[in-house]
Amino acid sequence: MVPPAHQGTMSSALTRLSVKAARLLGTPPHGYAHLLGLASEHLNDDLCRIPATTGNRIAELTTAHTPWPELSVVLAEQSRIGTLGVWDYLITSAATPLEGIQDASTYFAAVADVGTDTLDIAENGEHVTVSHVNQAELTHEAACAVRAYALGLYQRRLGEAAQRSLVPLRVTLAASAPRRHDVLTELYGTHAIDFEAPTSSITFLAADLKAPTPHAQPGLSSVLRRHAEQSLATAVPLHGWLDLFRAALASVHQEKTPTLATVARRMGVSTRTLQRRLDAHETTWRNEVEILRRADITRMLHDTDLTVDAIAARTGYADARALRRAVHRWYGTTPATLRRTGRSAESGRFSRPGPTG
Repeated sequence: MVPPAHQGTMSSALTRLSVKAARLLGTPPHGYAHLLGLASEHLNDDLCRIPATTGNRIAELTTAHTPWPELSVVLAEQSRIGTLGVWDYLITSAATPLEGIQDASTYFAAVADVGTDTLDIAENGEHVTVSHVNQAELTHEAACAVRAYALGLYQRRLGEAAQRSLVPLRVTLAASAPRRHDVLTELYGTHAIDFEAPTSSITFLAADLKAPTPHAQPGLSSVLRRHAEQSLATAVPLHGWLDLFRAALASVHQEKTPTLATVARRMGVSTRTLQRRLDAHETTWRNEVEILRRADITRMLHDTDLTVDAIAARTGYADARALRRAVHRWYGTTPATLRRTGRSAESGRFSRPGPTG
């Protein structure tokens, strides 16, 4: 059972891997160093759960100047056994590789945000298919890199469990075909790669995954499962989902006028999922955008000499008249009076705006 507070977060180990890959590929750290969860006391603490929006943003920044197949390969190359903690050993210590990947699926929340990503195992006669399902759009390059990396990671761990190279029968990727995919051919060891598939998956011979794992230790898997359960139970998510959403909305707002689709991509979910979660938190997209605008407008009125027209243009209002109406609705006063009195949205003297849509 995954604690609800863990949704929207990922392990610090997986986040450290993302940071390492970004550095190796020359992604400027000033673009991500300030993100939630990247303070050393959080990033280096295995008990911390880092906001998934942080990992998504690092991947976005990296794929902005590096083709997504190359990012997926670097992530796989840097994923030496033990990089992802106990989750790695669940795969390599079970009686068979198949049992190991099944345990990894059960405890996938130990590394990933299972609100957006899932690991599924399907047996079909002589074949076993390992699938990675991610809700982001097919054209989202950061998500493409994650999907391709995940399949490479599963193949790598299964091979380490079997202590031999496992060549897949087929690989499918929920990603648009890149200009070049030779690095993916090398990653998976096969040319049998299909792009633009509904699901990202990698298929093996069942006989390869059902063969006994060499040097498996009886009873070790049960110890590791208990450890994974305890790790999930004691992990500390740094933020609740609504805080994560607001952080993603604020980061998008700094770059351009926010849209539901843009924030959904930043969070790695579909727009429909994002709307459902906002409903579950008894708020709406319109209300959250207005809260963000209110904070920005109040700050600008207090801390800058910008005109009301300039503030309206910067915060997405049609004109100064529309901004004045909004300020009156929130505070019952005018922008000029608010500026003079120095009242702030955080002072508690004004009520938080209620849902507006």
